[in-house]
Amino acid sequence: MGQRTELTMVTERGQTSIPARLRKAARVGRGDRLSWEKVSDTEFRVRVVRKPKRKGDPVAMIGFAQRHGLPGGRTDDYMREMRAGERGR
Repeated sequence: MGQRTELTMVTERGQTSIPARLRKAARVGRGDRLSWEKVSDTEFRVRVVRKPKRKGDPVAMIGFAQRHGLPGGRTDDYMREMRAGERGR
């Protein structure tokens, strides 16, 4: 089965859109970067460059706390809750 060609237009400012079908297939989302490589005078190769997820990201800890029902607020509250759980074993 052959690949379907997708066409987009370039705006006056040199911008274009990624067709939805291709964007979804490559899981390209907000914040992803695209790397453009010139292959020939009329051809480019585009790669998705995703920022690696950092371990220990403070924002990720908020999600962790919410998923595990930990109290919101200060670090002292989290530590008190975790220590209470350790004593309860």
